[in-house]
Amino acid sequence: MSVVADTTAPVTTAVVTVEGARVPYRIVGAGPLLVLVHGTGPGSGMWDQSVQRYAERHTVLLPDLSGSVPAEDDGGRLTVERLVGQLAAVIEDAGRGPADVLGFSMGATVALGLAALRPDLVRRLIPVAGWPDAEDEYLRNMMAVWRRLADDPEAFGRFAMITAFSPGFLNAIGHDAVEATAGYMEPLPGTLRQIAYDVELDLKPLLPRVTAPTLVIGCTLDATVPVDNARRLHRLLPHSEYREFASGHIVLAERSEEFLATVLGYLAAGDDMR
Repeated sequence: MSVVADTTAPVTTAVVTVEGARVPYRIVGAGPLLVLVHGTGPGSGMWDQSVQRYAERHTVLLPDLSGSVPAEDDGGRLTVERLVGQLAAVIEDAGRGPADVLGFSMGATVALGLAALRPDLVRRLIPVAGWPDAEDEYLRNMMAVWRRLADDPEAFGRFAMITAFSPGFLNAIGHDAVEATAGYMEPLPGTLRQIAYDVELDLKPLLPRVTAPTLVIGCTLDATVPVDNARRLHRLLPHSEYREFASGHIVLAERSEEFLATVLGYLAAGDDMR
């Protein structure tokens, strides 16, 4: 392990190898264990704007699963079992489980898979902007169009942006910020593998096995994963709680303070009951 200098909570880095895949992860803060699972794209860096806030109360793990930029593997097909195995290995390698697990988008599906297949590692679960399968025709076709834009990196990035953020948010941040955001998502081989995973996913057989207390979060303005998918997850998890935000897909950017307060409040309430 190596320690990276930081002006607030120090960041420790580690790597675990799972079935030939090299899965790096970061550890930040102290307290009850909280795992932040990234969505489709570059990886755990999506949490960097808020990780120090979580680390004020928690030991935060930030894994980079297969397909993300820092991870390395054989380039093969991604499945929920494969990604769950990587996430489980990170928690076990850190030696701190069970954990609260917050997963965003693709990460929500992996978090749900972990709760089903390794319930011993999950204390509480928060899937954000997730989906149970690809039966939603909009979702399936949106992902198909996105993949077909891979030969045009600019169009690929702009399509990702306009489906990820609500029109109101894009207009509020202004032209320069929009132009900077448009280049964030690139059609890298790993990202395309993750999109293929998103389209092939079917969690329904696993969901009845989820017993951890769960807060499902949906986004009413989501043009990537329509909010009906989060509502359907909630219905398929009969003991779950549900919360919606008037936000596009990237709720942690559009409604950052409200989202953070909701997540931390849910986790704190669970700690108080222990």
